[in-house]
Amino acid sequence: MLANLLPTDVTVSEATTDPADVALHPEELALIAHSVEKRRLEFATVRWCARRAMEQLGVEPRPVLPGRRGVPQWAPGIVGSMTHCAGYRAAALARAGEFTALGIDAEPDEPLPEGILESIALPEEMRWIRQLNRAVPEVSWGRLLFSIKESVYKAWFPLTGQELDFPDASVAVDPATGRFRARLVPVGMALSPAGPAVFDGRWAAENGVLVSATWVPAPARNDEERSPRCAAGSAVSGAGAAGRRED
Repeated sequence: MLANLLPTDVTVSEATTDPADVALHPEELALIAHSVEKRRLEFATVRWCARRAMEQLGVEPRPVLPGRRGVPQWAPGIVGSMTHCAGYRAAALARAGEFTALGIDAEPDEPLPEGILESIALPEEMRWIRQLNRAVPEVSWGRLLFSIKESVYKAWFPLTGQELDFPDASVAVDPATGRFRARLVPVGMALSPAGPAVFDGRWAAENGVLVSATWVPAPARNDEERSPRCAAGSAVSGAGAAGRRED
């Protein structure tokens, strides 16, 4: 799914099942020594995806350890993002000379838990969610909003080290093309100049999973020079809302 949304010079590895006997580095094993089986499986499989992406990118596979706020620590010269939800895990990597940041997120295509949407959505977002819920009920639009804001945060925070809350981004989606635009609109703080104020990206819904992706091209190249692998997903049928977890 995500492989079809990102530019061709981003390497993506995805999994819909957990491979048996994934080999983890000792440093990684220490992080899940006391975790439940579900957590161990998602942790291991998303690292299996990350190392497959490293190999495809021509980078020697290495441990993927979390840094501040759980952000994966990649090899020098590499940018990336990871995500996992029930039935889906993925990692996306690229050369830092091509991109300065990537953000991906996967969520189950089902309504958010009670009260979550009201806490993450701006008034204008609530309006388009209500409209699309009526017009295209096959997609959980509130959960998609959650996913998009997660992707934006995952691209923003590694660039800037600055925290964002869900209401700090205003999102608009195009249900026909599978595109979105997120504008940062923080209240009470100045945005770091290290990151963009607008994030464009793509989303898709398939097989009960929602995915979203955004990327920040390196300054030397214009995003118009890059093309996705194929057309972005449209609103087709196929959020636990524990957010911002890449590990």
